[in-house]
Amino acid sequence: MGALAVASAMAWAYLLLGAGIEMERMDMGGGHVMAMQRGWDLPYAVLVLTMWVVMMAAMMLPTAAPTVLLVTALAEDRLDNSNLIPATAILFASGYLLVWCAFGLVATLLQWGLDNAGLLSETMAFANSILASTVLIAAGAYQWTSLKDTCLRHCRSPTAFLIRHWRRGMLGAVRTGVRHGLFCLGCCWMLMTLLFVSGLMNLVWVGAIALLVLFEKTLPGGDAMSRFTGLVLIGWGGLTLTRIFE
Repeated sequence: MGALAVASAMAWAYLLLGAGIEMERMDMGGGHVMAMQRGWDLPYAVLVLTMWVVMMAAMMLPTAAPTVLLVTALAEDRLDNSNLIPATAILFASGYLLVWCAFGLVATLLQWGLDNAGLLSETMAFANSILASTVLIAAGAYQWTSLKDTCLRHCRSPTAFLIRHWRRGMLGAVRTGVRHGLFCLGCCWMLMTLLFVSGLMNLVWVGAIALLVLFEKTLPGGDAMSRFTGLVLIGWGGLTLTRIFE
């Protein structure tokens, strides 16, 4: 638990310090300065990928804590050498994070494409209100799908998940972590697209989404909260679209 807390705290600290991403400033004359994103090159792409990976660790590691702790209990019963219990838990968490690293790579490519298309603002948010509203509605609708329900059910029942999907050995711990990460990805990927609505540099928004995911996965009534959130997002997106076309 201490290791998870330290890793999460370090990830949030990295984000709070700006994730190493600095805006270029252009002098517009008359004392006006406009912030602009850097051009996309390999160093900047690596920096953005690192930001996404660290952000996913900051948001998702706390939600995986109950499952990781159960892994230690399960490993204690199934491993002959108790000294391997911490390593098993770390390998499981590594497999879980591997899935979110892959998501971070996809998100980086998506950000690159949106930026090149002129659809992102300097805060890395959607510059098009119609696009932002559409994503809100899509994310809200996904909250009501059977895929969301199935993935959330696995995330909310770590004991049942581990009993059903546990694989023996060190490599088995990684594979089990990857499987759990895939269920978690299926549960939360549309919520992660909401990061583009208010902007990747808006850490209040990032924190709000992280808390929503944590509440959905750990609190009683999290499935009902998921559906309520879906209604709120659909209503928010619909209201924004209505105002645009008035």
